[in-house]
Amino acid sequence: MENELKVTQQQSAVATIEGHELGDIIKPLIKEIHLFDSYVAGTTHLEDKSVLDSIKVGDMLTLQREDNKFDSNAILILNDEKKKLGYVPEKDNIVFARLMDAGKLLKAKITDIKQKGSFTQISVGIYLVDF
Repeated sequence: MENELKVTQQQSAVATIEGHELGDIIKPLIKEIHLFDSYVAGTTHLEDKSVLDSIKVGDMLTLQREDNKFDSNAILILNDEKKKLGYVPEKDNIVFARLMDAGKLLKAKITDIKQKGSFTQISVGIYLVDF
C-alpha cells in the first residue's frame, strides 16, 4: 500500500508539472530513460475493444501494478483515459514489477501498431521517469 501511494504521488507530481505554467521550466529536469522494448499482452481478452481504436503511435501509456492471482508481477497498461489495453508480458515483467514496488515511476510509449487479422499487435518502449 505504501508503494502504491508513492507511485500515485509521483504520477500526480508529473501531471501537476505538465499542467502548470512552471512545467516548462521543470520539465527539462525530468528524464525518461528507455529501459526495454516489449509489446502489450492480452489485447485479445479485452472486454472493451473500442480502446484499441483510440490509440496511436507516440501515445504515452500508464503502467500500474495489479494484484493478480495468476501473476504476482502483473503490470497493467492503461491509456490516457485509464482504460485497460493489456499487460506487460509475463516473461518481461519481473524487473519492472520490482522497480515499481520500490517506488519508481515507469511509463510506456507506443512505438508501433500492426493489425494482423483480428489481432492488434502493439509494440511499446518502457521508460523509467526520473526527476
